[in-house]
Amino acid sequence: MSAVTSQFISGLITMGFLVAGLFFLRFWTRTRDFLFAAFAAAFWLLALNQALAAMIDVAREERSWIYLLRVAAFALIIVAVVWKNKGPSKLTGRSD
Repeated sequence: MSAVTSQFISGLITMGFLVAGLFFLRFWTRTRDFLFAAFAAAFWLLALNQALAAMIDVAREERSWIYLLRVAAFALIIVAVVWKNKGPSKLTGRSD
Protein backbone atom coordinates (compact mmCIF):
# COMPACT_ATOMS: atom_id res chain seq x y z
CA MET A 1 0.00 0.00 0.00
CA SER A 2 1.39 3.41 -0.89
CA ALA A 3 2.09 6.08 1.71
CA VAL A 4 -0.61 8.36 0.29
CA THR A 5 -3.23 5.63 0.49
CA SER A 6 -2.18 4.78 4.03
CA GLN A 7 -2.46 8.42 5.11
CA PHE A 8 -5.88 8.72 3.43
CA ILE A 9 -7.21 5.61 5.17
CA SER A 10 -5.82 6.82 8.52
CA GLY A 11 -7.67 10.09 8.00
CA LEU A 12 -10.90 8.23 7.26
CA ILE A 13 -10.54 6.13 10.40
CA THR A 14 -9.81 9.23 12.48
CA MET A 15 -12.90 10.95 11.07
CA GLY A 16 -15.00 7.88 11.85
CA PHE A 17 -13.87 7.90 15.46
CA LEU A 18 -14.64 11.63 15.76
CA VAL A 19 -18.12 11.19 14.28
CA ALA A 20 -18.86 8.27 16.59
CA GLY A 21 -17.79 10.43 19.53
CA LEU A 22 -20.17 13.18 18.38
CA PHE A 23 -23.05 10.71 18.21
CA PHE A 24 -22.39 9.56 21.77
CA LEU A 25 -22.09 13.18 22.89
CA ARG A 26 -25.51 13.86 21.39
CA PHE A 27 -26.97 10.88 23.27
CA TRP A 28 -25.34 12.15 26.48
CA THR A 29 -26.92 15.61 26.07
CA ARG A 30 -30.34 13.96 25.81
CA THR A 31 -30.02 11.50 28.67
CA ARG A 32 -27.17 12.80 30.88
CA ASP A 33 -26.07 9.16 31.24
CA PHE A 34 -22.39 8.83 32.16
CA LEU A 35 -22.02 5.82 29.88
CA PHE A 36 -22.56 7.94 26.76
CA ALA A 37 -20.09 10.59 27.91
CA ALA A 38 -17.49 7.91 28.57
CA PHE A 39 -18.00 6.39 25.14
CA ALA A 40 -17.67 9.83 23.51
CA ALA A 41 -14.41 10.47 25.36
CA ALA A 42 -13.12 6.99 24.50
CA PHE A 43 -13.80 7.46 20.79
CA TRP A 44 -12.03 10.84 20.86
CA LEU A 45 -9.03 9.19 22.50
CA LEU A 46 -9.06 6.59 19.73
CA ALA A 47 -9.23 9.37 17.13
CA LEU A 48 -6.26 11.11 18.75
CA ASN A 49 -4.37 7.81 18.80
CA GLN A 50 -5.03 7.21 15.10
CA ALA A 51 -4.15 10.77 14.08
CA LEU A 52 -0.89 10.81 16.05
CA ALA A 53 0.12 7.41 14.72
CA ALA A 54 -0.40 8.65 11.16
CA MET A 55 1.35 11.99 11.65
CA ILE A 56 4.36 10.66 13.54
CA ASP A 57 4.56 7.60 11.25
CA VAL A 58 5.38 5.04 13.92
CA ALA A 59 6.67 1.78 12.49
CA ARG A 60 5.49 -0.41 15.39
CA GLU A 61 2.60 1.33 17.15
CA GLU A 62 2.37 -1.20 19.98
CA ARG A 63 5.91 -0.26 21.05
CA SER A 64 5.20 3.46 21.20
CA TRP A 65 3.78 5.73 23.92
CA ILE A 66 0.86 6.41 21.55
CA TYR A 67 -0.46 2.94 22.32
CA LEU A 68 -1.28 4.14 25.85
CA LEU A 69 -4.05 6.34 24.40
CA ARG A 70 -5.75 3.24 23.04
CA VAL A 71 -5.33 1.45 26.36
CA ALA A 72 -6.85 4.46 28.17
CA ALA A 73 -9.82 4.49 25.78
CA PHE A 74 -10.62 0.84 26.35
CA ALA A 75 -10.09 1.16 30.10
CA LEU A 76 -12.54 4.07 30.11
CA ILE A 77 -15.13 1.94 28.31
CA ILE A 78 -14.65 -0.93 30.76
CA VAL A 79 -14.97 1.37 33.78
CA ALA A 80 -18.12 2.98 32.35
CA VAL A 81 -19.80 -0.36 31.66
CA VAL A 82 -18.95 -1.67 35.14
CA TRP A 83 -20.17 1.59 36.70
CA LYS A 84 -23.43 1.39 34.72
CA ASN A 85 -24.03 -2.22 35.79
CA LYS A 86 -23.52 -1.32 39.46
CA GLY A 87 -26.65 0.82 39.46
CA PRO A 88 -28.86 1.46 42.51
CA SER A 89 -30.94 -1.67 41.92
CA LYS A 90 -27.81 -3.86 41.97
CA LEU A 91 -26.47 -2.31 45.16
CA THR A 92 -29.72 -2.30 47.18
CA GLY A 93 -31.14 -5.59 45.94
CA ARG A 94 -34.28 -3.95 44.53
CA SER A 95 -35.59 -4.98 41.12
CA ASP A 96 -36.93 -1.60 39.89
